[in-house]
Amino acid sequence: MNAEAPAPIGRFEHGDALGLLARADAAGVKRVAETVLPDLGAIDVLKSRTGLAMLPCRDSAQGTTFHLGEVLVAEAHIRLPDRQDCEGYGACVGRDLEHAMAIAVLDAAASAGIQTAVIAAFLEQQSDVSEKQDADLLRRVEATRVEMETF
Repeated sequence: MNAEAPAPIGRFEHGDALGLLARADAAGVKRVAETVLPDLGAIDVLKSRTGLAMLPCRDSAQGTTFHLGEVLVAEAHIRLPDRQDCEGYGACVGRDLEHAMAIAVLDAAASAGIQTAVIAAFLEQQSDVSEKQDADLLRRVEATRVEMETF
């Protein structure tokens, strides 16, 4: 991640891409990262750890943000010293450090312009999966809705 805002990956803005990768199937993210890894060259691992992070939520009635509680996250931060100090960052819920590192690898590769078509194609696939999961969840939630009469 250079000083300027990171370039989009395909049709996905940087933050949206990282969100999709964090939510994606860990095995798939790791598989794509393994195909990209040989083209990156030297990698400096700046951070690879688990920890607790505050989980922000938005009050739908008033629109204010509050912290619901803490959530365990794995995070990784890497640098590509041979590529104008390109950096990559990855974080995901849970303790899967390999998943977080794979996200960081893909982020750094996209920042360096390496195999962006492969990464964008994977993001497109994950976007479709995510949309289907969201639609399924909304259908299940809607099925529990109760209409009540008010007197």
